[in-house]
Amino acid sequence: MNLPRIAPEVYKAWATAEMAIRKGPLDPVILELVKIRVSQINGCLFCIDMHTVEARKEGESEQRIFHLNAWRESTLFTETEKAALEYAEAATELGPHGVSDEIWAAAEKHFGEGQLAGLVAMTAQINLWNRIGVPLRLQPGGY
Repeated sequence: MNLPRIAPEVYKAWATAEMAIRKGPLDPVILELVKIRVSQINGCLFCIDMHTVEARKEGESEQRIFHLNAWRESTLFTETEKAALEYAEAATELGPHGVSDEIWAAAEKHFGEGQLAGLVAMTAQINLWNRIGVPLRLQPGGY
Protein backbone atom coordinates (compact mmCIF):
# COMPACT_ATOMS: atom_id res chain seq x y z
CA MET A 1 0.00 0.00 0.00
CA ASN A 2 1.33 3.40 -0.95
CA LEU A 3 0.09 5.55 1.94
CA PRO A 4 1.49 8.85 0.63
CA ARG A 5 -0.55 8.35 -2.53
CA ILE A 6 -3.70 6.89 -0.96
CA ALA A 7 -3.88 9.14 2.11
CA PRO A 8 -1.73 12.17 1.24
CA GLU A 9 -3.15 14.56 3.84
CA VAL A 10 -2.65 12.11 6.70
CA TYR A 11 0.82 11.16 5.52
CA LYS A 12 1.79 14.81 5.12
CA ALA A 13 0.65 15.52 8.69
CA TRP A 14 2.83 12.70 10.01
CA ALA A 15 5.81 13.92 7.98
CA THR A 16 5.26 17.48 9.21
CA ALA A 17 5.26 16.25 12.81
CA GLU A 18 8.49 14.36 12.16
CA MET A 19 10.18 17.47 10.79
CA ALA A 20 9.02 19.59 13.75
CA ILE A 21 10.48 17.08 16.21
CA ARG A 22 13.80 17.02 14.32
CA LYS A 23 14.03 20.82 14.56
CA GLY A 24 13.72 20.66 18.35
CA PRO A 25 16.55 20.87 20.89
CA LEU A 26 17.23 17.15 21.27
CA ASP A 27 20.62 16.04 19.93
CA PRO A 28 20.27 14.47 16.45
CA VAL A 29 22.42 11.48 17.40
CA ILE A 30 20.17 10.71 20.36
CA LEU A 31 17.13 11.03 18.07
CA GLU A 32 18.60 8.47 15.68
CA LEU A 33 19.68 6.10 18.48
CA VAL A 34 16.12 6.18 19.83
CA LYS A 35 14.68 5.55 16.36
CA ILE A 36 16.96 2.57 15.79
CA ARG A 37 16.39 1.04 19.23
CA VAL A 38 12.60 1.39 19.11
CA SER A 39 12.59 -0.03 15.58
CA GLN A 40 14.66 -3.01 16.80
CA ILE A 41 12.10 -3.68 19.52
CA ASN A 42 9.22 -3.42 17.04
CA GLY A 43 10.98 -5.41 14.33
CA CYS A 44 10.72 -2.71 11.66
CA LEU A 45 13.45 -3.56 9.14
CA PHE A 46 12.64 -0.52 6.98
CA CYS A 47 13.15 1.90 9.90
CA ILE A 48 16.21 0.08 11.29
CA ASP A 49 17.87 0.39 7.91
CA MET A 50 16.83 4.02 7.34
CA HIS A 51 17.86 5.27 10.77
CA THR A 52 21.13 3.38 10.79
CA VAL A 53 22.02 5.25 7.58
CA GLU A 54 20.82 8.55 9.11
CA ALA A 55 22.81 7.94 12.32
CA ARG A 56 25.97 7.38 10.28
CA LYS A 57 25.32 10.68 8.47
CA GLU A 58 25.15 12.34 11.91
CA GLY A 59 28.59 10.92 12.73
CA GLU A 60 27.52 7.86 14.71
CA SER A 61 30.03 5.01 14.70
CA GLU A 62 29.25 1.56 13.40
CA GLN A 63 30.48 0.04 16.65
CA ARG A 64 27.94 1.97 18.73
CA ILE A 65 25.19 1.00 16.31
CA PHE A 66 26.30 -2.65 16.66
CA HIS A 67 26.13 -2.29 20.46
CA LEU A 68 22.72 -0.65 20.47
CA ASN A 69 20.76 -3.86 20.92
CA ALA A 70 22.75 -4.47 24.13
CA TRP A 71 23.31 -0.85 25.21
CA ARG A 72 22.98 -1.65 28.92
CA GLU A 73 26.05 -3.89 28.74
CA SER A 74 28.07 -1.50 26.55
CA THR A 75 30.47 1.10 27.88
CA LEU A 76 30.14 3.14 24.68
CA PHE A 77 27.02 5.11 25.66
CA THR A 78 26.83 8.14 27.94
CA GLU A 79 24.50 8.30 30.93
CA THR A 80 22.37 10.79 28.97
CA GLU A 81 22.07 8.41 26.02
CA LYS A 82 21.25 5.54 28.37
CA ALA A 83 18.49 7.59 29.99
CA ALA A 84 17.02 8.30 26.54
CA LEU A 85 17.20 4.65 25.52
CA GLU A 86 15.69 3.51 28.82
CA TYR A 87 12.78 5.92 28.40
CA ALA A 88 12.27 4.94 24.75
CA GLU A 89 12.19 1.23 25.58
CA ALA A 90 9.76 1.71 28.46
CA ALA A 91 7.46 3.94 26.39
CA THR A 92 7.55 1.45 23.53
CA GLU A 93 6.88 -1.65 25.60
CA LEU A 94 4.35 0.10 27.89
CA GLY A 95 3.87 -2.38 30.68
CA PRO A 96 0.78 -2.25 32.87
CA HIS A 97 2.02 0.89 34.63
CA GLY A 98 3.53 2.75 31.68
CA VAL A 99 6.91 4.40 32.25
CA SER A 100 8.12 4.01 35.82
CA ASP A 101 8.79 7.01 38.03
CA GLU A 102 12.47 5.98 38.20
CA ILE A 103 12.86 5.95 34.42
CA TRP A 104 11.07 9.29 34.12
CA ALA A 105 13.22 10.83 36.88
CA ALA A 106 16.41 9.65 35.12
CA ALA A 107 15.22 11.25 31.88
CA GLU A 108 14.40 14.50 33.71
CA LYS A 109 17.87 14.47 35.26
CA HIS A 110 19.55 14.42 31.85
CA PHE A 111 17.22 16.50 29.69
CA GLY A 112 15.76 19.97 29.89
CA GLU A 113 12.03 20.37 29.45
CA GLY A 114 12.24 21.03 25.69
CA GLN A 115 14.61 18.12 25.13
CA LEU A 116 12.40 15.84 27.19
CA ALA A 117 9.39 16.88 25.13
CA GLY A 118 11.39 16.00 22.01
CA LEU A 119 12.28 12.59 23.44
CA VAL A 120 8.64 11.86 24.26
CA ALA A 121 7.51 13.07 20.84
CA MET A 122 10.17 11.17 18.89
CA THR A 123 9.53 7.95 20.77
CA ALA A 124 5.83 8.24 19.94
CA GLN A 125 6.58 9.22 16.33
CA ILE A 126 8.93 6.30 15.60
CA ASN A 127 6.42 3.92 17.14
CA LEU A 128 3.86 5.36 14.70
CA TRP A 129 6.20 4.80 11.73
CA ASN A 130 6.98 1.27 12.93
CA ARG A 131 3.27 0.49 13.14
CA ILE A 132 3.02 1.46 9.48
CA GLY A 133 6.21 -0.23 8.29
CA VAL A 134 5.74 -3.59 9.99
CA PRO A 135 2.16 -4.38 8.88
CA LEU A 136 2.83 -3.08 5.36
CA ARG A 137 6.08 -5.09 5.24
CA LEU A 138 8.07 -2.14 3.96
CA GLN A 139 11.51 -3.08 2.70
CA PRO A 140 14.68 -0.97 2.93
CA GLY A 141 15.58 1.47 0.18
CA GLY A 142 13.81 4.21 -1.67
CA TYR A 143 14.01 6.86 1.05
